[in-house]
Amino acid sequence: MGSLKEIKNRITSISSTMQITSAMKMVSAAKLKRAQDAITQMRPYAEKLQEILGNLSATLDLSENAFSAQREVKNAYLIVVTSNRGLCGGFNNNIIKQTNALLNGEFSAYNTKVIAVGKKANDAFKRSEFSHRPEGIGAAEEMFNDLTFERASHMAQFLMDEFAAGKVDRVVVVYNKFINAAMQEVKAEQFLPIISSESEETTATADYIFEPSKAEIVEDLIPKSLKIQLFKAFLDSHAAEHGARMTAMHKATDNASELKRNLTLEYNKARQAAITNEILEIVGGAEALNG
Repeated sequence: MGSLKEIKNRITSISSTMQITSAMKMVSAAKLKRAQDAITQMRPYAEKLQEILGNLSATLDLSENAFSAQREVKNAYLIVVTSNRGLCGGFNNNIIKQTNALLNGEFSAYNTKVIAVGKKANDAFKRSEFSHRPEGIGAAEEMFNDLTFERASHMAQFLMDEFAAGKVDRVVVVYNKFINAAMQEVKAEQFLPIISSESEETTATADYIFEPSKAEIVEDLIPKSLKIQLFKAFLDSHAAEHGARMTAMHKATDNASELKRNLTLEYNKARQAAITNEILEIVGGAEALNG
């Protein structure tokens, strides 16, 4: 048991920490509401568009849709999406672990490069042999400093150009999918080439009448769909980050509250013991004087 002054200093320090974690929880809760609204409104449209894109790709040959070309994989990109800031539990660590598992597993057979989106991913891989930062797509932390469809479109266009030019044969996005404020799911989602829906049911029902022409759809709809898929991944990660931070700060505040309560009890016990000792010393002194 420490001295009364030491215990009181610890209680003061924990109270200050509680104020910080409580404030961060409230800020994350406010940001989560906006981010959650954005992804819940975007997700049904993006998922339906992805389904149509898969069905459409099954009806086009490679000369009509270069983004579905299944070729031997020699070069690959991993788009690793994390946050710019920490204090969000295992949010970033889970992504980095999944990326390392892919690099040491399935992607070890390829010439794989990691493109970091988010400062934490950049810090984790910038000194590794896999780090890659092409010119023209900005710094890793820029995406979440101002998350817009234009920024996501710019990166998606770069990836499509690289794939069309044959510089990369496979692109996978690793990100946290938002489920709820307390739960995120790590996803490794293939971005390019487009995975065609080739089931029997799809093949039977995928007889489309194209209006406008197939060429115009390929030039407009497919690139736009790919940009929306990448933007959805960024929105998912953005909402998951605030959910993870809000949950982490809530737990930190509860833990600090419990620790403060235990220290207060310890302080009261130490104070009572000190008072008892003083009384005993006074009584002992009085008896000595009487004797």
